[in-house]
Amino acid sequence: FNQAYTTVHNNEISYNAEIGLLQGLQLDLTGNRSYSENNSENFSVVNGVYNALSPRLFGNFEISTIMLRTSFSGDGLGSTAFKDLKTNRLVIAERLGAARGIPAGNVDADGFPTGYGKTNQAVLIPAFLAAYTGEDPNSISMDAKRSFPLPNWNMQYTGFMRLKSFKKRFNRFAISHGYRASHTLNAFTTNLDYQLNGTDQSGNFMNKILYTNVNLVEQFNPLFKIDFELKNSLQVSAEVRKDRALSLSLDNNLLTETSGDEWIVGMGFRLKNVKFKTNIGGKSTKLKGDINIKADLSVRDNITLIRNLDLLSDQVTAGQRLWSFKMSADYGLSRNFNALFFYDHAFSKFAISTAFPQTNIRAGITLRYNFGN
Repeated sequence: FNQAYTTVHNNEISYNAEIGLLQGLQLDLTGNRSYSENNSENFSVVNGVYNALSPRLFGNFEISTIMLRTSFSGDGLGSTAFKDLKTNRLVIAERLGAARGIPAGNVDADGFPTGYGKTNQAVLIPAFLAAYTGEDPNSISMDAKRSFPLPNWNMQYTGFMRLKSFKKRFNRFAISHGYRASHTLNAFTTNLDYQLNGTDQSGNFMNKILYTNVNLVEQFNPLFKIDFELKNSLQVSAEVRKDRALSLSLDNNLLTETSGDEWIVGMGFRLKNVKFKTNIGGKSTKLKGDINIKADLSVRDNITLIRNLDLLSDQVTAGQRLWSFKMSADYGLSRNFNALFFYDHAFSKFAISTAFPQTNIRAGITLRYNFGN
């Protein structure tokens, strides 16, 4: 047969729950697991018997997870989690060697059980997941694909508005927090060279499935946010965001780590019933409407590091500190006619010497008219 026989399999699990823990405290839980695979193979027919030729699998995997144990363990060149990744490799390798019946003294030049060296993906994947999720390498599952999605969440507390002192001073008062984390495996495929008890050029046992990279992404969006409006229509918000993305390449044993921290302060105010006089076309006209003024100031630090598992050559490859100020004021000239003034100012200073500081400024006026009633 010239055309391949192909089967496609997709499996997805998701759940969500809304929980009212206390009056004014709302907790939203979500979790998801997505798995897809594409199996392709050709057949030859000999004496009426179908013989499979080079069956091959392609797939993708994603699952929600939790990485809180290492969220604040320290970034930069002295990462504790990365040190744990290096030490976890031997623990995982010894577990795999014991399960395969390899004698304790049968080790390679680096002290790893023969066949389960420090670059074997069967060793690296559990060691990586244990290091950055905070799990025990002595008990973590050896399977690269987890079975049950762990919950992520959003929380909001508005209970302060039940107090008389807050009702007297505020129109609203809320505190919120959000957390998201995911574990993904992209474009894994069948090892066409796989042989039982066979080894590759590095002396590692062959794996049935080849993974190109393993990714972990974590977001506190926000880590903490407070948002309130006073009785005089003054609106104030302040929030802190934190995120990181980790990608372990199993082709060259490099870990790319991108992390960011952001602080945002915002204010808004409504001037009610502001009057203007115009003399357009020689005719005097009085305009009356509200002016909504908003301003946001944010500071964000980004940094990207490439860490080498074999060499002491951690390197900063990208990063910047970005200052941003945004202000806008809109005035409803009538029910259908609106005028908007905006000003955006962004300044960035890069973490590497080969990039120059940049400043971007945008400002303008927008007039908007809505036709109809």
